[in-house]
Amino acid sequence: MAYELERRLVIGVSSRALFNLCAENQIFEKEGVEAYCRYQIEHENEILKEGPGFGLVKALLNMNELPGHQNTVEVIIMSHNSPDTSLRVFNSIRYYGLNISRAVLVSGASLAPYLNAFRTDLFLSACEEDVQQAIDSGIAAGIICSGSAAGYETTEGIGQIRIAFDGDAVLFNEDSEKIFEERGLQAFEENERLNAGNPLEEGPFARFLRTISGLQKDFPPMQAPIRTALVTARSAPAHERVIRTLRAWDVRIDEAFFLGGIHKAEILKAFGAHIFFDDQAVHTAEASKVVPAARVPYKKRKRVLYEVQTNCGSGLSGAS
Repeated sequence: MAYELERRLVIGVSSRALFNLCAENQIFEKEGVEAYCRYQIEHENEILKEGPGFGLVKALLNMNELPGHQNTVEVIIMSHNSPDTSLRVFNSIRYYGLNISRAVLVSGASLAPYLNAFRTDLFLSACEEDVQQAIDSGIAAGIICSGSAAGYETTEGIGQIRIAFDGDAVLFNEDSEKIFEERGLQAFEENERLNAGNPLEEGPFARFLRTISGLQKDFPPMQAPIRTALVTARSAPAHERVIRTLRAWDVRIDEAFFLGGIHKAEILKAFGAHIFFDDQAVHTAEASKVVPAARVPYKKRKRVLYEVQTNCGSGLSGAS
């Protein structure tokens, strides 16, 4: 009987998001693919250090150990590595005891066609191009900050997974945010007040939130293994439309922070986020100093991407 993915939370993760491959990626950038491949083969018995997404992935896999929830989460390695250069990654997976047995290894080709084929709910990568293609394909995806939460303990003692989301252009589409950018705060707030009863359109992470919300319903409210938070720059009167939208979607957000311009990093630290998704590089760069963070690009067909160079995505895919 075939192994079905439809009723599982499927997480696609690149090797550079799961493990620290900064040095290896520098070899790829400076010396090329042949030098990179040679290095990986020569060092395939050396265990890789944990990367920015390691703690989240480990915690999600631990959900499969809950009574009655075996095989709830499926994590799949999705990498530009070739099969021949992948042994170091698999050796490291075995060393850390991660229950990851499936992989997509494309030898430098595009990963995009395989994301939907594997029913991917969330894709985490350090490669901006891969994440952009995932977003354009309708899949929740984030460019994980390579320096996320230096010194932040993510691998031990995680009892409850905490996931934080920005609102506009992440959970919701970017239409309201465009009003703010083009016409200012007063026009934005007036638009949200007038449309308070009209639900916001879904953004790239709406489906992922629905999936999480569905999993939460299997547990008593205070015992769910995942807790979510909305951390948004919105404030009253723009809060009402958000609350009514989540109600209309019949999804659950455990905590909400309407900050009205207050910095997000300290709030995320207090919440204890194991990952934070935001569309603005300025917010992910700040947040990544205290918690793991990932930037969500805009769909290319809707608007031009901001040309912002940050440590949350260089566009390179060598060690991914």
